[in-house]
Amino acid sequence: MSTPGDKAKGGTVQGEGDYEAGRRFDKAEQQFVKAGKDKQSAGKAAPHNPAEAAEMNDAEAAGKSRSKGEAPGDLKPRTPKPRKAP
Repeated sequence: MSTPGDKAKGGTVQGEGDYEAGRRFDKAEQQFVKAGKDKQSAGKAAPHNPAEAAEMNDAEAAGKSRSKGEAPGDLKPRTPKPRKAP
């Protein structure tokens, strides 16, 4: 009977634990960045005019409006409520 450790060494675990696929992805990602394609792709994704920029900002705001605040900056900063004097 094999253990999870044995499967990890052999790269046979599938699903979220597919170690071989993870290594292939990491290697391809490193090559992508080293080739400078990350900056090219970012430039292609940038808004091409003010109307597109406004649309992207509106879409981002709509997404953040449903956020529960998992990441810093997801929600608007809260203003402290005034305390009642004792």
